[in-house]
Amino acid sequence: MEFEIIKASKEYKDILGNLMQFYFYDFSEFVKCDVEDNGLYKPYEYLDDYWNEKKHRFPYLVKRDGKYIGFVLVRLIESEEGNYFSIAEFFIMKKYRRKGIGQAVANKIFDLHRGQWEVFQIEINNPAQAFWHKTIDEYTKGRFKERSENGKKIQEFVN
Repeated sequence: MEFEIIKASKEYKDILGNLMQFYFYDFSEFVKCDVEDNGLYKPYEYLDDYWNEKKHRFPYLVKRDGKYIGFVLVRLIESEEGNYFSIAEFFIMKKYRRKGIGQAVANKIFDLHRGQWEVFQIEINNPAQAFWHKTIDEYTKGRFKERSENGKKIQEFVN
């Protein structure tokens, strides 16, 4: 299963913004989210931050056979308890799901950012919870913690 992860420079911002429309469409099943009067979802409000805060935000595009098939947005959160990486947004187009690509992409992203991780999903998004639990369980060989907090399921691990 061949795929390519591209660290998205600012030239890729519009492509990432366009792919976000499909992500919002998929996610609208779980959150109150409708298209605007122009027929598009509201733009992702933190997108510019991924090029303005380069030490704390990392945008990636995923390609297969020369075609864009998804993206991953990673954040580095700094807190008094310690710093950790987090998946802010993760998207693989439906036709490429259930083929192991998403899991392979997640593993590659984890390998690119070593340290403490927290990955969370909203509690009503059962498919995302199942995906992340399985992915992180296999990646860490079972060495992770999982908790529920504020309507989210959260997995923590160190790689």
